[in-house]
Amino acid sequence: MTKVIKVLESHLEVISSPQQESEPTALSQLKYAEPTELYLRDGEVVIHRRPGSPLWHCRFRLQDGSWHRQTTRQASIEHAVRMACDLYDETRFRQRLGLAQKSPTFAEIAHATLYSMRQDLDVGIGKSVYGSYITCIEKYFLPYFGDKRLEEITYTDVHEFEVWRNRQMNKLPRASTLMNFASAWTKLQLVAISKGWISERVAIPKLTARGQKGKTRPAFTREEIDRLLEFMEPWIKQGRLEIEHETRPLLRDYIEMLLYTGMRHGTEALNICWNNVEWHTQGDKKYLRIWVDGKTGGRWLIAKHKAVDVLKRLHSRQRAVWDIPFDRLFETRAPERIFVFANGHQPMRIDGAFKRLMRDSGLGLSHDGQMRTLYSLRHTYATLELLENKTDIHTLSKQMGNSAAMIDRHYSKLTATMAADRLA
Repeated sequence: MTKVIKVLESHLEVISSPQQESEPTALSQLKYAEPTELYLRDGEVVIHRRPGSPLWHCRFRLQDGSWHRQTTRQASIEHAVRMACDLYDETRFRQRLGLAQKSPTFAEIAHATLYSMRQDLDVGIGKSVYGSYITCIEKYFLPYFGDKRLEEITYTDVHEFEVWRNRQMNKLPRASTLMNFASAWTKLQLVAISKGWISERVAIPKLTARGQKGKTRPAFTREEIDRLLEFMEPWIKQGRLEIEHETRPLLRDYIEMLLYTGMRHGTEALNICWNNVEWHTQGDKKYLRIWVDGKTGGRWLIAKHKAVDVLKRLHSRQRAVWDIPFDRLFETRAPERIFVFANGHQPMRIDGAFKRLMRDSGLGLSHDGQMRTLYSLRHTYATLELLENKTDIHTLSKQMGNSAAMIDRHYSKLTATMAADRLA
């Protein structure tokens, strides 16, 4: 008992001991309490901190009287005040321009662009180059810029992307490849502007469009063309699968039409319908005229007389028009496409069948080792027109839908050959 009393007495002595000397030290250690809510811009902007959250949030009144709420992502009150005012100014600016209050991420803009291009391709109004744009966006833009905001991308970001892209490709891209990247980049911006996500006055850094000059696509010689046409006659009947019995004859007609017109493979050729074909009469002569619409807009071109046989073969295989006599077919203005199977279905791509044809015929590589593609047929048309038919550059440019300067730049070596008789 005595022991307990002594302990209590010692505690009482400590409690009753004077604290005057330690009070100044305790006050100096006290912190000022931060406010939980601040009013800025005459009450138009309010920042506040939610219970249990280290970050400040803000809300501000829009021009229509509604309130917009957003986090400042800042824990410091000084930084939160500055961020809230910046957000308020940006949102009011976007509202005056009629833009969306929340700027979407790069990924959201990219997916909207992809959807738009695929929709155009499905209904037949998309450009053939959209396939390249889609590859640029899916394989390179999205993985790199996904969570960024388009309007926040800087020149440094673009430069670092190009270094990363070249490393991914393991080569320096050619000028034509860089042009596809630049065009796909522009396409993204146009979609964002059309949807009101960014203003057209926002300066977005451009991608580099200058690169290594690409080689001219390899052409076929006259002897190789004759050999190819002869080889295709039995080849189209040798397919083992049922689909090949339709694909191979269609490919043959497609190849001959490209050779006899010089039109572009892809959008120009595949979108031709029977109502785009007509007879053009000059005096007592009749010519086959075809309307094409593609990369450089619409134009009429004149086909070789041999193209009539191609159209007759196509007409004889298509159920939608084979009941119409061929002599009256152009007058009926039939809206069906010409490069389709018997049931009217058009294959998405015929490049694979062309590669097999090149492999089987032994004509896949040019004399300098370049691989031939369907685009080689257009180059062949231009080469033969210049060398064999002595077609002038201006006329050829109108037929092919290129500028005379471009024809001269790509075929300047041939123009000197054309004048060999006069120069020698």
